[in-house]
Amino acid sequence: MSAVSFALFDTLVDADLPSDPAAAVGDELRARGVEVPADWADAYRETHVDAPAGAEIPLPAHVSRALASRGVDAPGNAARRAVVAAFDPTVTTRSRAVEAVANARENGPVGLLANCAVPELVGRVLVRSDLARDDFDAIVSSVACGWRKPDPRAFDRVADALGAGAGDLTHVGADPSVDGGVEAAGGRFVETPEGGPIEFR
Repeated sequence: MSAVSFALFDTLVDADLPSDPAAAVGDELRARGVEVPADWADAYRETHVDAPAGAEIPLPAHVSRALASRGVDAPGNAARRAVVAAFDPTVTTRSRAVEAVANARENGPVGLLANCAVPELVGRVLVRSDLARDDFDAIVSSVACGWRKPDPRAFDRVADALGAGAGDLTHVGADPSVDGGVEAAGGRFVETPEGGPIEFR
């Protein structure tokens, strides 16, 4: 059975995510009474979780480890709440995105496969877009499945959720270096033009 998956960011939607994530997260940590280290930008950029290649590290876990590396404790779920608040974007739906998803549904199940290390973000982006959860038969984010595109295991996850094999998956995305990873999983890649309308049929 053939299936189609779409990337979310820069493919179906544009979202004004923070240009300086470390600063944005730092501000939200301070707002929650967390003492942010003076060298927070350096701590944020450092690797604190030893994960296998291709694995997604949830950003709250990274932030908690970065703080701990400087002897700072974030009580309760302050790190998670700060991360979620820092990534709270305005969303614009790309031209013809809704039409592209509808066209794909005529041929089989349709999924969403998003690289996203921030919990809750994919859902909030969809709510603020012209798309809906019901437009997709499966929604897979890297923070939920554990693997980031272009790792083939990310495409395996969404294909499996759609009841198909990765070799029967067509993935639509804007970045060949990321979304093109579907080809290593045996599937087909359809590139969308930068900033332009989606022309998937």
